[in-house]
Amino acid sequence: MTGVFDLTGRSALVTGAGSETGIGFATARLLGEMGASVLVSSTTDRIQDRVRELKDLGIDALGHVGDLTEPSTSSQLVSMANERWGGPDVVVHNAGMTSVSQPQFHAGTIEEMDYATWHASLTRNLDTAFLTAKACVPAMMARGWGRIIFVASVTGPLMAMSGETAYAAAKAGMVGLSRAVARDCASRGVTVNSVAPGWIATGSQTPFEHAQGLATPLGRSASPVEVASAIAWLASPGASYITGQCVVVDGGNSICEERA
Repeated sequence: MTGVFDLTGRSALVTGAGSETGIGFATARLLGEMGASVLVSSTTDRIQDRVRELKDLGIDALGHVGDLTEPSTSSQLVSMANERWGGPDVVVHNAGMTSVSQPQFHAGTIEEMDYATWHASLTRNLDTAFLTAKACVPAMMARGWGRIIFVASVTGPLMAMSGETAYAAAKAGMVGLSRAVARDCASRGVTVNSVAPGWIATGSQTPFEHAQGLATPLGRSASPVEVASAIAWLASPGASYITGQCVVVDGGNSICEERA
């Protein structure tokens, strides 16, 4: 493997990696294949199944169950990586969107959404990104090397869907957060970027979402690994001059003014 894609000797933290068909686990696997040791987290014990799968591939991996809406969880994750590997060098914040452990919080229009639901969505999507970045930035800046990647969405930064008021606001805020942190960390060798997926064929994709993917210019939804490849590039040594950017992975959906 050429040096620009080599993460040998580096360690990575990937949140929201519990689903075997999700972006988080695809990212953890790809970073591990690039040579990184990987700490993965989720809100449920299924994360230990993902750890076993990573180890079966020869990847040095750890898992942690925790709720990232609790401010102490991010610090615990960073401490685990520090104790095991002296890292993390790469942090991919993929947690958010929907919560397996909190299914009671639903989407909704501004008319039907109450404040508790609004606040819960922002906490789950935006606050967790802030807390994760805050926990890892000091050590990264002290080492003079680090990669932070937020998994945002095209919903919010570029487009909008009916009934996704809070989600869109949170994901737009995540891109703004990444740019602000990128500016503050740039002089210390730490890059901060975001990735905005469109329709992705994960195990949780609904029939409606599948149909929407068929209407993109590429005529399909993306696979999780296609998003993971963009994340892995931003995490690589070769992306050292890329910071404060939002990479869109949507099959050209956001460039369409007309629909078939």
